[in-house]
This record gives sequence, structure tokens and C-alpha cells, in this order.
Amino acid sequence: MGNIYDGAFRTILNDCRQMIIPIINEIFKEDYTGNEIIEFHPNEHFIDQQDTAEKERITDTNFIIYGKKKKKYHLECESSLPDGRMTIRLFEYDAQIALDEGEVINETLTVTFPNTAVLYLRNYKKTPDRMRYVIKTPGGTVEYDVPIMKVQEYSLEDIFSKGLLLLIPFYIFSHEKNFKVYNSNEQRLAELKAEYRSILERLDKLEQEGTIGAFDKRTIIELSGDVVREIAQKYENVQKGIGGMMSGALLETEARTILNKGKDEAKKETALRMLQDGELPIDKIAKYSGLEIVEVELLAEFQTV
Repeated sequence: MGNIYDGAFRTILNDCRQMIIPIINEIFKEDYTGNEIIEFHPNEHFIDQQDTAEKERITDTNFIIYGKKKKKYHLECESSLPDGRMTIRLFEYDAQIALDEGEVINETLTVTFPNTAVLYLRNYKKTPDRMRYVIKTPGGTVEYDVPIMKVQEYSLEDIFSKGLLLLIPFYIFSHEKNFKVYNSNEQRLAELKAEYRSILERLDKLEQEGTIGAFDKRTIIELSGDVVREIAQKYENVQKGIGGMMSGALLETEARTILNKGKDEAKKETALRMLQDGELPIDKIAKYSGLEIVEVELLAEFQTV
């Protein structure tokens, strides 16, 4: 089951990279602007174990952000009960990431551990606020915290005001304990649907403002539907109510994309006809066709080729 959530997490991180920045700012108290370059590294790492074959470990994601200085990050998404094993796996990942990119100069090995954090999709009484590494070496003890982001602690207002749009596909976890009620109570289900309708409306507004692109919005909606269908498998009305709403919004988004593409093509055809007539200047053609001047100039160059 966790593979669905891990897959959604990896997908939105890889396909909508700039959505990482607000998450990193929130977890690590950074001040990235969103214009930084993000460089992803392979997720597959092979861990050597004594007397056994190499074991492959797949991290959720690790990447470098080039801000005022270069920083390496490693994020994991977790939905299960904390039991200590996650901390061990996390350290294995971190050590292997550090080794993969380590360097040896004059027999001196230098490794850089990433800034690591875990997003917990479910809150349990045992879920800590942070993990901690204590590494005892012959040269001294090194210890530091690994912060935890508890997704269920973020309200919709928090998510939108802080730009934490990456969390939207997982927002349904905050309602998980009430699925049984929603499934049997039409009024309560209607309230949940109204909440998700507001999410879609706010995403539409962000797209219209140019804060996110059509692809980003589509990805959020699609992954939200995937997560709802997985988490609410036993609750048909919740699946149909929220999952169906996401599917409908997805179809509407695709239809709008096709329609806009058709409108753009019509504008270009109009501009081309005007250019072929040769009676109007570029600025007038742009005005009458609804295109930008630079677009008409490009069409004019293409026409003369």
C-alpha cells in the first residue's frame, strides 16, 4: 500500500520540482526564493553487507539545491507506525548517498551527509517531532537531528498560505479517521466534498494568476485521486465522492487544454492570413488576432523561410 503513496510523492517531486522549495523552507527554515536550480540524483543505492549480496535501497528522493551555496537534501515519505526501523533505513540511505559522492584526496576520504527529513502522512502517539543520529567515532561523537514534517498538522489554509502545494495529494490523510462516518452520512460527505471543491477552485485561481502551470495543477489533481482511491478502498461512497470529483476535474482540465490549444491555432491561422495579405503592420495583426507581437514576428519569419 505504501508504494502508492511513495510513488505519488516521487512523482510530484520529480515532475513539479519547484514545489520542493516551499517544503524545504518550511522544514529547514531556509529562505530559498524559488529561482534556484534543483539537481536530482539517482534514487537507487547499493548497500554492502557482510557475507551477503549487495542490497538495493531506493530512496524517495535526493537532490541538490544551488542557492547562495550548494546544499544536498534527502526526503522520505512514510505512512507506517514509527518502530525504529525507519531511522536505521534512513541512516543507511544517508551514509550511502554520502559515500556515492565522497572523494579521496591523499588517502583522506571526505563524505558529506545530506540534510535529511521525513514526511509522516499519519500521526500516531509514537510519532516523534524529530529523529536523531548519534555517531560515536574514535575521533569524537557527532550527533544531529533529522526533522519530521507531520502532514496532518497542516490545515488547508496553512498549505495554501505557505505554498505547500506538494502536500495536497496527501491532505485526505487528515480525514482518514472519519471515513466510516462520511461513508454512511450524506451530509458529512457533502461537507468533505465542499472542502475538496474549494481545493480545486483555489488551484484554478493559482493557475489563472500564473503561480502554477496547467501541468502542475493536473499532476496535483491526478495524484490526489490516486491517493484517495488507495486510502479509501473500503469506503465506496468516499471513493466515488472525492475520487470521482478528482476524475471529473481531470477531464475538465484536459478538455480546457484541448479547447485552448484550438483557440491558439485559430489565432495563428488568422494572423497568417493577415500576413499573407500584406496590408497590415505587425502590431495591428497582433491586436486583431489576439497574439503577442513577438508571436506574430515569429510567424512572419516562418512564413518567409
